[in-house]
Amino acid sequence: MGNALRFLYRNCCKPTTADDDSFPPHGVSAGGLSALASDLFHFDITSQVPEGLSKQVHSSKMLKLNGYQSTNTFIFVNNQSLLSLRLLEAWREAKPPPKTAKEAALLIIKTLNKVQKSDIEGLLRFYGLSIPDDTVVEFSAELPTTLPEGVQFAMQTLPVDPRAVQDGDSVTVYVSTEDPRESVSIPPQVNLFAGKRLKARSRNDNGKAKELHDKIINSGYRVLKIDDKEILARKYRIRLRGIDAPEHKMPYGDEAKDELTKLVQGKCLSIFVYEEDQYGRTVGDIYCNGIFVQEVMLKKGWAWHYVTYDKRPQLARWEKEARAKKVGLWASPNPEKPWIWRRNNPRTDV
Repeated sequence: MGNALRFLYRNCCKPTTADDDSFPPHGVSAGGLSALASDLFHFDITSQVPEGLSKQVHSSKMLKLNGYQSTNTFIFVNNQSLLSLRLLEAWREAKPPPKTAKEAALLIIKTLNKVQKSDIEGLLRFYGLSIPDDTVVEFSAELPTTLPEGVQFAMQTLPVDPRAVQDGDSVTVYVSTEDPRESVSIPPQVNLFAGKRLKARSRNDNGKAKELHDKIINSGYRVLKIDDKEILARKYRIRLRGIDAPEHKMPYGDEAKDELTKLVQGKCLSIFVYEEDQYGRTVGDIYCNGIFVQEVMLKKGWAWHYVTYDKRPQLARWEKEARAKKVGLWASPNPEKPWIWRRNNPRTDV
């Protein structure tokens, strides 16, 4: 996927700037195919949408992705991020990917034909594309605008470092402070440290820059370098809601951790946040490229349904299916439950 997008970006028309009105808002001529490829590649790495897209795709809401993922649930990001997420998935699945402006327009229309007309038209306009004359498009009238019950907020993460996976049900993630929700809650001292760090780096004072970065880290933030850009990001420790995986020292603990790592490493995650647990971790549902991560962990037999804290029947069903197939930890006739193991082996940290 990344290589295909890079190839298109380098070998098709590259973005240029222009002052006259003959260019679309993105500043791209010749249909905008290379710009679309470049932006999707950038979004895949950073979860950041191109500047200016908000002027064409205005709304920010919950969208229901019927048929997009097996749980038929909601993904919450602003409209711009959601449209980019869906297009990225469609581009991955396209064989071959679009090679002309018309094919790019058709991909956008086919992928997003259940969203509002103004959003599709705005996206096409942004890339200098248009609806082909021989194409009929049906638009939905209205879209859901509420979060799933119990969700406090939702976040879109930066790519996950594989080393940030603690076990089969816990992972540390970072969210860019460019996110509107994060931008208004950055502690003043973090902004101060970040500014001083930039000045220290500009005068090649690496020791001072590291000292200031350590202070940023101790405040729950970090400066990450992604796609040749430094991003100030907030740290969240995530506990996957509704499942309980074997602890690291338990049988199958390593296998469960490896499965979760394989699912999320290098990916930008969408997370529905429900609460904070006793250890200060954020408890939420995780979606990765349209996949409900807890569903995979249960179906592959690397976690229990944590029924004490989550009564969702589909989680119970997925565990039951894995038990019947004797996959994962269910290959053992009587695997020890992690909550029993923890009771007998108290932890001093998380």
